[in-house]
Amino acid sequence: MQRIAKFFLNLIPRPLLIRMSYVLRPFMALFLRGNKYTDPIDGKSYRKFLPYGYENVRENVLAPGTFSLERHRLFWLYLKNETEFFSKRMKVLHFAPEQAFLKRFRKLKNIEYTTTDLNSPIADVKADICNLPFEDNSYDFIICNHVLEHIPDDTKAMQELFRVLSPGGCAILQVPYESDRETTFEDDSITDPKERAKVFGQYDHVRVYGMDYFDKLRSVGFRVDPVDYTKNFSEEMIQRYRLSSGYGRDDLLPVCLK
Repeated sequence: MQRIAKFFLNLIPRPLLIRMSYVLRPFMALFLRGNKYTDPIDGKSYRKFLPYGYENVRENVLAPGTFSLERHRLFWLYLKNETEFFSKRMKVLHFAPEQAFLKRFRKLKNIEYTTTDLNSPIADVKADICNLPFEDNSYDFIICNHVLEHIPDDTKAMQELFRVLSPGGCAILQVPYESDRETTFEDDSITDPKERAKVFGQYDHVRVYGMDYFDKLRSVGFRVDPVDYTKNFSEEMIQRYRLSSGYGRDDLLPVCLK
């Protein structure tokens, strides 16, 4: 199963994968239904989750019903438990919208919801994150998860995110990072997709973030709180929800304020 997952993730372009997943998801959810693991996003339980990973395949992490990963489920729990996202009136900008959230966020009556991406077939606005077509201080809440590691000029992207966020607004800007790496590593000379996958963890990543990621966000103006939200759950619930715990990729939620 690991080899199959790795083969298809690296072979099929991401936009096509997104379209295919809409067809496959209901069948996988039916086939894997059970009661061992629960996806907090849709509240449904399964006997196992699916494997996922472009280079290092992780077992039992992709929820069959929503196709959510560890980071999506942690983010959802944080939104539900710690924010007014589901009740307060606000304008929301969502980059590279994940299917786990898209339809659910569109149904919310309290938010004015806009999605954007340069390539995603399910985004409302086709836009370059380094040159956004939005006014200054336009959005109260920004969601940008696992996008910046794809962007060569991530400083410019961060500046644009800060520019369009309204004063008092919140942005959650997740990236994969290595908790034992102090300094972000990037090398523009690495262009071969297979070599990028080996060095950066995925064929279309351009860097490996270290713990200086949070300082870089601060340098463009954000007030940053790296929230270790997994600590709010018992080990039993971490396993039940299949949250990341201890391997330093998605443990901290970068909650950024303006």
